[in-house]
Order: sequence, then structure tokens, then C-alpha cells
Amino acid sequence: MKEEAINKDSWRSKIFKVIYHADTPAGKWFDILLIVFIVLSVLTIILDSVNDLHIAYESFFTRLEWFFTIVFTLEYILRLVSIRNPVKYAFSFFGLVDILSILPTYISLFFAGAQTLLVIRILRVLRIFRILKLVHYSEQMQTLTRAISNSRHKLFVFFFFIITVLILFGSVMYLIEGPENDFTSIPHGIYWAVVTLTTVGYGDIAPHTVLGRAIASFIMLTGFTIIAVPTGIFAAELNKESKRGRKLSRKCEACGLVGHTENANYCRRCGVEL
Repeated sequence: MKEEAINKDSWRSKIFKVIYHADTPAGKWFDILLIVFIVLSVLTIILDSVNDLHIAYESFFTRLEWFFTIVFTLEYILRLVSIRNPVKYAFSFFGLVDILSILPTYISLFFAGAQTLLVIRILRVLRIFRILKLVHYSEQMQTLTRAISNSRHKLFVFFFFIITVLILFGSVMYLIEGPENDFTSIPHGIYWAVVTLTTVGYGDIAPHTVLGRAIASFIMLTGFTIIAVPTGIFAAELNKESKRGRKLSRKCEACGLVGHTENANYCRRCGVEL
């Protein structure tokens, strides 16, 4: 979402430049401070989830949670008042993450235990990527994104095939083993097939018949080959994107234009020999 300042000379515009732009000293310090607060708030939530630490430092963690909540509340209000369309921001992805990260603390005043929802604040870590502009300006991130996008159809077909296989094996094992061997339903059989095919093997459900064990052995061996398929699909697309990036990285020394193909002999802008 592209934010717009209200008036270039107003106090809201000054706040807008500090909050939404990092090309000024104040904006850079604001972003750095925000990153520090986000990381510390997430760390507080993680440590507070440890029972021994919660018992020993409950009051300290509570004060920290309220401190970060107040800081993020002020930040959220400033973001709303400094842009031309606050409603658009409020319903954007980051706007919803921001409000959801502060509401649980206030709700806990009326409903005990609501503060456990503060785990949502972990999503604020995503703002770090926006602050550092990694998604838009990192060539490596763009290459990775294109590789994922290009392989999505192949991966969809693969996972559809896997789901079909899991349903088939789960149903067969339900018929062979039956409820007396803990395969109480087809969903239980499918769960066992997922655990077995991925070679996780929890052991909470296991076949007892000779035929069931033979099928289980076949699924285990199949799992070793199938697991590598999505990795190979993605790796192939990633390799294509990397080669494409290298081909388009040639630069004209005369005019500075970047993006010539590997077999290009002359610059398409100025005509100088490459």
C-alpha cells in the first residue's frame, strides 16, 4: 500500500515523513527504534511463555508488555493521523497486524487470559522486511519469489498426487488393519500414511498384520523418493532464474544501461559495442 501525506507543510506531513520514509535522519532513527521495540516485545512474549521465567518475573514481564503496548498504540495512532486515507491503512495487512498486536493487552483488562493472544505480535516482525525494503529491493528475494511463482503449478500437481496417494494408502490400511489395530477410521489411516510417507514415524499407530507391515515398508521406501520431488522442482526453477539474472546483468559501459542478453553484441540504447 502506498501511503499519502495530507499536506506538505502541516505537522501531519512532518510525522508522515518520519514514520513512512527512511531517507531522513529522523526517519532512519524511527525505523531502527521500531525494529528494536518489535524484537524486544517478541522476545518478551517468548520468555514469558517459559513457566519458570513467568513465575519468577511475572510482574516485570507484565510491565514490559504494557510499555510496548502503549508505544505501539501511539505509533498506530500516529500512522492513522498522518496519512490521507487512514481507513485504507487500517484495513491493510500491516494495519490489521498492528491493531491485532495491541488489542489483547487491553482486552485482558476485562477478560483474564486474553493476553495470551499477544503471540499475534510476532507477526510484527514482518514489518522489519518492509522497513528494510527487503521484499522490493533485494535482487535475491525477487529471484526467490519468481522461482516460487514459476514452480507453483508443478507443485500443485505434485501435492494433489500426494494427497491422492495418502487417501488411497490410508483407506487400504483401514481395511487391512481395522479398529482392533488402532486404525479406527479412514482419517486415522490417512494420518498414519502421512507420518509414514514423510518418514517421521511417531509410532502412535503401527500395523500389526504381515500385509500391513509390507505395505508400510513400501510406503517408507516411496517416501524417500517422493520427498525429493518438490525440492528438485523448486531448485530447477531457482537455477533458471539465476541464469536468467546473470544473462540480463550485462551493462553498457557507455550509457550504463543494464539488462542486455548474453548474446547481445551492441547496446540497445546507444548502439555501442558491448
